[in-house]
Amino acid sequence: MELTQNEKKLLVALAPLGSADATTLAERMKTRPEAVVQYANLASERGLVEVEKHVALRYLPTEEGQAYIGKGLPERQLFESFGDAIPMRDLQKHPLAKIGIGWMRRKGWITIRDGVVHRTGNAPPGPDEVVFARLGETGEVPAGEEGLLDLVKRGLIREEEAVNYTISLTPAGRDLLAAGLDLREEVGTLTREQILSGAWESLPLRRYDVTKLPRRVYPGKTHPYQRLIDEMRRVLFDMGFAEMSGGIVQSSFWNFDALFQPQDHPAREMQDTFFLAERWPLPEGYERVRDMHEHGGDTSSTGWGGRWSAEKAQQCVLRTHTTGLSIQHLAVHREPPVKAFCIGRVYRREAIDPTHLAEFEQLEGIVMDETVNFRHLLGFLKEFYAKMGFDKVRFRPGYFPYTEPSVEPEVYVEGLGWVELGGAGIFREEVTAPFGIEHPVLAWGLGISRVAMLRLGLRDLRHLYRSDVEWIRETPIYGGGR
Repeated sequence: MELTQNEKKLLVALAPLGSADATTLAERMKTRPEAVVQYANLASERGLVEVEKHVALRYLPTEEGQAYIGKGLPERQLFESFGDAIPMRDLQKHPLAKIGIGWMRRKGWITIRDGVVHRTGNAPPGPDEVVFARLGETGEVPAGEEGLLDLVKRGLIREEEAVNYTISLTPAGRDLLAAGLDLREEVGTLTREQILSGAWESLPLRRYDVTKLPRRVYPGKTHPYQRLIDEMRRVLFDMGFAEMSGGIVQSSFWNFDALFQPQDHPAREMQDTFFLAERWPLPEGYERVRDMHEHGGDTSSTGWGGRWSAEKAQQCVLRTHTTGLSIQHLAVHREPPVKAFCIGRVYRREAIDPTHLAEFEQLEGIVMDETVNFRHLLGFLKEFYAKMGFDKVRFRPGYFPYTEPSVEPEVYVEGLGWVELGGAGIFREEVTAPFGIEHPVLAWGLGISRVAMLRLGLRDLRHLYRSDVEWIRETPIYGGGR
C-alpha cells in the first residue's frame, strides 16, 4: 500500500495515542488542524483510520452585546435610572431610551399615562437577563438555555458552530505501523541534476492518482438575488434612467395623499400598512393636495369629497410602495425630461406564505416629457422585460387610484403560462396638478421578487432571503432557472 508522506506522519503521530482530536495531532505534527483532517480523510479511504466529526453550538456576545456586558440589558439600565415615575421627555434624554423604552413596555415593566412613565413593579430579571448575566461571567453559554434565542433575535448574541474531529487508528492501521513505514521525505518535483544522474530512480517519489477529483474550491460571489437586482439596475441605466432613493419611513402624506389615495381607502387600514407612532410635518403647499381631495382643486376633477384630515396625513408609515418616492422626485424636478427609477424594499401586513412576504423589493420607474403617451409606456415596459429575458409580454387593463389609464403587465413563462408582474399607468391630473407638473408622467411599479422566482426557478419567495450557503454555491453566476 503506497501512502503519502503526510499519511505516514499521521499514523506515526497516532501510534502512541490510538485516538486523538485534530488539534492535538496538529501540535504533534507541527501543522494546522485543517491539514490533519485532510490527511485523515485520505487515510480513512484506505481503512487505516476512522474520522468522527463533532459539531457543538455555542453562543457568544455580538459587538452590541459586548457593550452591555457587566451593565445589564438596555431596558434594565434604563429602568434603574429613574424612580417610580418620570416625565417621558426626561426619560428620552437617556442614551438608551430609544431601545429601552420599547422593551420595558413589551415586558410590562412600565405604563405611560399623560406623558409620564410609571413603574408597574420591581421587574424581576427574566430568563433573557439571567442567561445574559451568565454570558458576562463565562464568555459563552451552551445551547438550550431559556431566553437565549430572544437575545439572538435582538442581535446581542451570535450563534457559532464549534467543529472538532476525533481520529482513531483502525486494526489495519496498527498492522501497517507494526510492519514499519518508510518515513523518508517524498519527492514531488524532480530537478535537472536528478534526471541526468539517474538519482531519481532510487528516490521515494510521490504517487499521484489521476482518478481523484481535486478539492472543490468555492469562490466568493454575490447573492443570486442581489445579482439580479444589479442586473435590473444596469438595464435601466442603459435605457437612460437616473436612480432616485428615499427613506423606508414616509409620512402618510407622501405615501398616500400625494398620490390621490383617499384617506378612507382600505389599503390605509392596519391590515395592510405598518403605522408608526412618529408624525412628520406637512410640506409647504400641502393645501393644494388637500383641496384636490376635497373638491378637485383648480382641475376638472370633483375630488373624493368629505373633509381631508391633516392629522391623518402626518402619521408616519413603513412605505407600502416606492411610488411615494416618484412624486417627491417630481415635486423637485417639475420640468421635462425626467427619467428616473428606484429599487427599494417596501412593507405590508401580509400573511407569509410561498408567494407573499411582509417585506419585499419593488422597482419604481417614471418618465415625464412633453409628448410621451400610453404607447410609450407599453414600449418602455416591453423593452425592459425583453432585456430581462422575457420575450412574450402582454398587458391587461388594471385599476390604481393614482394612474389612468392603468395596466398590469404579464410575461409568458413555459410551464406556468402568463404571470402578472406589477402595475403601470399614467399619473392622473389629481396627482400631478398640485405640484405644478404640466406634462404627462408614465409610471410603473414592478415586483422584483416575482421576477427573481421566475429567473432562478424557485417556487417559494422565502428562499430568496434565507442564508442557504449550498444554494448560493450551486446557483450559476450567469443565467438562471428560467
